[in-house]
Amino acid sequence: MIAPPEPPAPHPARRRVRRYAPAAAGLLLVVVTVVIGQVMRTAGGLPIDGQPPFHTVARVLTWSMWPAVAYAALMIVALPRLARARRRYALPGAWLAAIGWAVTLAVTDGVSRLWTTLTTKYEYLAGLPALGDHPLTWLRGFTTALPAYPEHVKGHPPLPMLVLWALDHVGLHGPIPEALLLIAAGCAAVPAVAATLAVLAGEAFARRALPFLVLSPTAMFVATSMDALFLGVTAAGVALFALSTRSGRVSVAAVGGVLLGCAPYLSYALLTTGALVLAVLIVRRPPKRLVPALVGGALVVPVAMTAAGFWWPDGVAATGSAWAASAGGNRPYAYFLFGDLAVLAVLLGPAVLAGLGAGLDARTDWRRWALPAAALAAVLALDLSGVTRGEVERIWLPYAAWMGTIAGFLRPPARGWLAAQAVTALVMQATMGSPW
Repeated sequence: MIAPPEPPAPHPARRRVRRYAPAAAGLLLVVVTVVIGQVMRTAGGLPIDGQPPFHTVARVLTWSMWPAVAYAALMIVALPRLARARRRYALPGAWLAAIGWAVTLAVTDGVSRLWTTLTTKYEYLAGLPALGDHPLTWLRGFTTALPAYPEHVKGHPPLPMLVLWALDHVGLHGPIPEALLLIAAGCAAVPAVAATLAVLAGEAFARRALPFLVLSPTAMFVATSMDALFLGVTAAGVALFALSTRSGRVSVAAVGGVLLGCAPYLSYALLTTGALVLAVLIVRRPPKRLVPALVGGALVVPVAMTAAGFWWPDGVAATGSAWAASAGGNRPYAYFLFGDLAVLAVLLGPAVLAGLGAGLDARTDWRRWALPAAALAAVLALDLSGVTRGEVERIWLPYAAWMGTIAGFLRPPARGWLAAQAVTALVMQATMGSPW
């Protein structure tokens, strides 16, 4: 029998188009939305966003950038080596490296930047006195009194405030302990995402992605935003469930479920993190005993919050009404439908877009796509719904981390692409003054 002829190899020019099309499309989206945003702002259509679609103001930093530049240069050399180290060194080392990157970016505005952004009248600490010594009383009246709260308090469920109340009542007062918590938790997402990726897509692919998870442009918002805590909690929850599918431990799945159950009570925009759990279920097909443990754990916080007097749907409705009555409610849906995705493209950086092209150009294991595809589906659901219009630099953090795994499709050590990620973050930090 004569074997059928092999299909012809694609033309080199077509391969180049496929490989670089995502990066070109991302760049085009960013340029178009920035230009249109500036035109709309000049016409008075976007008054609350300084550099639409970004919620930042224009500025130029020079000499104060040198610590971040030096750290980036060190990481470009060191991270590919760290990715080859033993697992017990690679993951903690990645966490510490991520902390260093987030901190050196933030302190270009001065060391006090690490905590002063948490003390404005819009932030959570400004609402802490309302809890007093009776947080349950405050919780029962949360939705009723919501219009009087600071902006970020009324824009989120009550769990972040309860976390700060707990810190305060164990003697960790003020913004510095909060800043340390946010940085530690947000950067812990790096080893959590890498560990999850190793379970789903293999150790080798996770190690290839690890340097890009550390040296990510998203780090600009980790050291200054409560959303860093949201990132860390959700990443840890998904990671624990993924790890339980390897070990078979019911207790690990249950703890992961508890953390994931916290997600919608930290931010309403985290409800769609369920897509990441679904990705783990599809890829791993875990033993049946783990699923009840996960679900049971995930119900702990919702049941406790409901019993304490906070009804989640009422919170969603109250926050929606407050947002619609604010200046943010006047942001045009059509513009931010695309503008929010442009912000996501910048947060991911050129290496992730290049990795997307490389992955689409090659025949790869579908399991490598599960996590970033789930994160993208979650982002698109939020974007299309219109509940996220602007200020998504921080809102996208819990999802951008998972999409950053696409950079694992690049051939290691890929230091040139690491440098591109670092330059993107440095340019953002030098030219964008963020309120977080």
